[in-house]
Amino acid sequence: MKKIIIYSTCLLLLITSCKKGFLDLAPISDTNTVNFYRTAGDMLNAVNAAYASLQNSGQYNAALYAIGEVASDNTEILDAQSGIDISQIDAFTTITNNGILRTMWNAHYKGILACNAVIDRIPAVDMDETLKARYVSECLFLRSLMYFNMVRTFGDIPLITKEIVDVQEGYAFPRSPKETVYEQIIADLEQSAATLPNSYGSADVGRATAGAARGLLAKVYLTLQRWQEAAEQTKAVMNLGIYQLMPTYEGVFAIANKNNAESLFEVQYKKGGFGLGSPFNNAFAPRLSGQIVTTIGAGGGQNQPTADMANSYEGGDQRRAVSMADGYQQGNQFIAVRYIKKYLDPAPFSAGDADNNWPVLRYADILLMRAEALNELGYTPDGEAFELLNSIRKRAGLASLSSAALGNQESFRAALEHERRVELAFENHRWFDLVRTGRAVEVLRAKGIAIKDHQLLFPIPQEQIDINPDVLKQNPGY
Repeated sequence: MKKIIIYSTCLLLLITSCKKGFLDLAPISDTNTVNFYRTAGDMLNAVNAAYASLQNSGQYNAALYAIGEVASDNTEILDAQSGIDISQIDAFTTITNNGILRTMWNAHYKGILACNAVIDRIPAVDMDETLKARYVSECLFLRSLMYFNMVRTFGDIPLITKEIVDVQEGYAFPRSPKETVYEQIIADLEQSAATLPNSYGSADVGRATAGAARGLLAKVYLTLQRWQEAAEQTKAVMNLGIYQLMPTYEGVFAIANKNNAESLFEVQYKKGGFGLGSPFNNAFAPRLSGQIVTTIGAGGGQNQPTADMANSYEGGDQRRAVSMADGYQQGNQFIAVRYIKKYLDPAPFSAGDADNNWPVLRYADILLMRAEALNELGYTPDGEAFELLNSIRKRAGLASLSSAALGNQESFRAALEHERRVELAFENHRWFDLVRTGRAVEVLRAKGIAIKDHQLLFPIPQEQIDINPDVLKQNPGY
């Protein structure tokens, strides 16, 4: 039998259970498809496994910041010892056997498998029908998020919407056109938005909500430049009346404020030796800083802000000091090396075991997306789009912008691009923003980054081509 990587059923051995609450996850090592998926408790464990897949190094633990930030003009890799694979992505010298892309592909399809298993198996389970529908919608949301990240990275990808139980069956799925993938994402998010609750009790905080589904749907529509639908979905989120900007930018990222009023969806982490802590405290600290920045364990030198990023903040922008630092103090000497502060934990449990969540969707993003959609539908001097943009700037301590300075659609568009960059810095948005607006090649080349036109998509991992060469073909240029 051939080796198959894409649709491995080994994820069934990684299913986790819920004890005291959503974050209290413990592994079950003796699970299999024969004696599992039979009870409501089994299904809860299976849904939690789908959430847990977001913490994989091929998803939010590493791969997505390599694509979303390092590939952009926001961050860079200054030391080759921080990793050859991420250095390739930074320099646009990515080859087809890049380890980050391989891990990303595998991790996302394992997560999709976990979602499909719940969706396919749950109809036969005797349990509360309302809860059953919610579990399905949670998995539809998670599957949509994973497919969205994959289709934006690789373009056409295999679209699998059922559980693969026979290894050989995995060979039957070619790359579906990206338009088909987006159609599925939209349909799944519409169903999720109609079924998921607006909020949860304390034990389930962090699960996908109707607001998260509508927020992700808005981002999908924005990516497709379907401006009217994007405007409608952002307005639907606003009309829920449950989200608001936090009073201070610093408060958005304080560990004590996880899942706050600005949060639509976060990848959940919990420090304490459970294997569920976040790695960013160490990953983003300067590599030679010892424990000065991290307080425990060494720094990884990943995702370091570029000089261009550091200089992009306006004077007096309060977001800069929260998001990044220009260096650290070592005794009497200041070591000038930029690093991200947004994910620092002042008291991590151990190296790579911190308590910071990763923000996937924030209300600030919703407001900026709506401002963009409205501007693309038609520039209105000092209209709602200006009000939304200025609400973000006001919190950052900056002066409002008016039509006197931004006198047309083009100038407002440029101001919004800048605002998204500094507001959402280091949250995996910049690369995808530049690509969806058609600005990536122009912006990066102007800053001396040698990107080629075909590199707006990343290569399909070579081992996937080798496994199934008759079905999977490589992206042009690789």
